[in-house]
Formats: sequence, structure tokens, C-alpha cells
Amino acid sequence: MNKATLYLDEAVHKALRLKAAETHQSMSDLVNDALRASLAEDLDDLQAIKKRRREKTIGFEAFLGQLKQDGVI
Repeated sequence: MNKATLYLDEAVHKALRLKAAETHQSMSDLVNDALRASLAEDLDDLQAIKKRRREKTIGFEAFLGQLKQDGVI
């Protein structure tokens, strides 16, 4: 495991310390878990973008026109 120095907002640091104490986890474990979750979400987003890359795009004005034509607005 590598060591890193993080500069946290005071309120975020306090919340992290309190959560660590209440959940009996280290602050490092909580930060690692949060970063893993964020990176996994990024991967999911990138995969979704890749799948949708070939979809036809539509401009905002045209989309609003379609919504009006369909009776949505």
C-alpha cells in the first residue's frame, strides 16, 4: 500500500473522522472505498458512452419540436 498526503476541507475531515469512529473503520479504508466506488462509476460511464457513440444525435431545438409534436409539451 502507498502513502499519500491529502488536504481535506475541515468539515469533510471531521465527518470522515466521525464516520470512521462510528463504523469502526479506518479513515484510509473509508477513503479507499469511496475512491474505488467513484472509479467504478467512471468506468461504467465510459462504457455507456462507448455503447452510445453511434447513436444519432439531435439538437435541442429539434428535440423540443419533437416533444411538442408528441404532445409532451
